[in-house]
Amino acid sequence: MVTVIMPVRNEQKAIRLSLSSVLAQDYPADRLEVLVADGMSDDGTRAIVGEIARRDPRVRLVDNQARIMAVGFNSALTFARGEVIVLLGGHSEIAVDFVRESVALLKEHPEAWCVGGPISHVAHSRFGKAVAVAMSHRLGVGNASHHFANYEGYAEGAPFPTLWRWVFERAGTLDEQLVRNQDDEFYYRIRQAGGKVYISPRIRYTYFVRERMRQLFRQYFQYGFWRIPVMKKHQRPTTLRQVIPSLFYLACICLLLIGVWFRQPLVALALPALYGGALVAVGLSVLPRVGLQVACRVPLAIATLHAGYALGLMYGVWASFFQPRAWDTGGQMATISR
Repeated sequence: MVTVIMPVRNEQKAIRLSLSSVLAQDYPADRLEVLVADGMSDDGTRAIVGEIARRDPRVRLVDNQARIMAVGFNSALTFARGEVIVLLGGHSEIAVDFVRESVALLKEHPEAWCVGGPISHVAHSRFGKAVAVAMSHRLGVGNASHHFANYEGYAEGAPFPTLWRWVFERAGTLDEQLVRNQDDEFYYRIRQAGGKVYISPRIRYTYFVRERMRQLFRQYFQYGFWRIPVMKKHQRPTTLRQVIPSLFYLACICLLLIGVWFRQPLVALALPALYGGALVAVGLSVLPRVGLQVACRVPLAIATLHAGYALGLMYGVWASFFQPRAWDTGGQMATISR
């Protein structure tokens, strides 16, 4: 039995497509159930899920009063009947063989407690398509292997993972104190417990990226901000990839101050100019593939996700010293879906 758990909130535009892709799986219908953990949506999402549930008894709506992804997932997990658990978001559409291939991959790799596939980013607007490019380019996301379409092998984590249910008994459930980065923290516990995460392009799905600059900035600001409590919980530094944006911004500020103080404009502008040149180079490199209207927005998309993450992380560092209760109200900052 496989249980698909979907923590969502206000996903009216995407939930029907997401759910339809789950219900269309070529996995035996009598061995599949779907639990939608809804964070009390007020945009019509609940009505759509209810309508689908009335037509298909495999679908069940679970209330998530806390409106936090981890709480919703853990609540749904208590109702799950499957020995295999799939975590999906309302911003995704999975291939028809997603569940079958995921279960097969788990069996083929007994050392892997969790399996998943590389992300295929999808968007409709020009800026959204630029975001999709940014999220699959090394300048945008570093060496995070799950962002690259053809990668197969072990990884730090897997977006929309498939796991054996016993993994939650050994590694624990998702940390309900974390509004963001709860999956990253969970994968860390899996690795600490001796498990591995395996990714294969056989696991196919698409992820609908944020279509507006404000949404993208907010998403990555939250990722950066919630990185701090994860680091404090495990008393470990994050990876270099995850602190590079913040280090870069701090270096720019330092050079700017030095340049102004010593009247050396070349020093002040050196790093921003280098960064800007790199962004333009990325835009030019994807021009033949995506066209001018999208390519010219790629530098802005990359800069937005870098700035959001960097500023969120720096604010998190500041808050840990001067505003330690900032994370207590963090649930008001976050949407529940990825």
